Amino acid sequence: MELQFFKYQGTGNDFVIIDNRQGRFPKNDTQLVAHLCDRRFGVGADGLILLENDPSTDFKMVYFNADGAEGSMCGNGGRCLVAFAHFLGVIGNETTFNAVDGLHHATIDGDMVKLKMVDVAEVREKPNYSFLDTGSPHHVQLVEDLEHFNVPKEGAKLRYGIYGKPGSNINFVEQSTDDTFQVRTYERGVENETLSCGTGVTAVAIAMHQSGKTESKVVKVKTPGGNLTISFEQQDDAYTNVFLQGPAIQVFKGVISC
Repeated sequence: MELQFFKYQGTGNDFVIIDNRQGRFPKNDTQLVAHLCDRRFGVGADGLILLENDPSTDFKMVYFNADGAEGSMCGNGGRCLVAFAHFLGVIGNETTFNAVDGLHHATIDGDMVKLKMVDVAEVREKPNYSFLDTGSPHHVQLVEDLEHFNVPKEGAKLRYGIYGKPGSNINFVEQSTDDTFQVRTYERGVENETLSCGTGVTAVAIAMHQSGKTESKVVKVKTPGGNLTISFEQQDDAYTNVFLQGPAIQVFKGVISC
């Protein structure tokens, strides 16, 4: 089988994206998904995304982790899929689409995509970290000297040690200014550090506001792959109108034999 694919990246978080509006992609073939995401034997990506038809919105997003399993929401992946849908002419500069965690609204202006994330009703604050769900589960922990921190080792330790087989993404954070944070993320499903994580930086922004590290409701996050901006409103203990904004860029397209 020959398969046409597109490669997109959002601040270094990269994805194989496939137009599956005809429903031909074998979604139950986890080995195929893992093969396509393999950086030595396939295309190489942090995840694979299918664009599908949806009866009530512009399109549906189906996301797979690099290990081949269907995953929870991916913020950077959602932004890249919006850019892909715009490239195909499926949408204009504004869209509403369906994903595993519900409906998302987004706008696109050139390479910049602004994606509305789910509301966050609860931030669990522990002595050394916070835990919250921004469409995917996230552990947020402040550390010192983030540049030299062993993210793969320490991330795996927490991912399995605290959260077991279901797992959680692990975000290590260092504050730069009143409203700016540096973040490195260990992602479950990839089981390694990625250059950026959209739901992760969203979780960091909200957790840092909830813990009083910042009073700003527009938070800038620097990841190894680039910069993202998160904005939100707070109503009592809930966070609403949460938006993730940053670049989403097509890298290349091709055909692979599977």
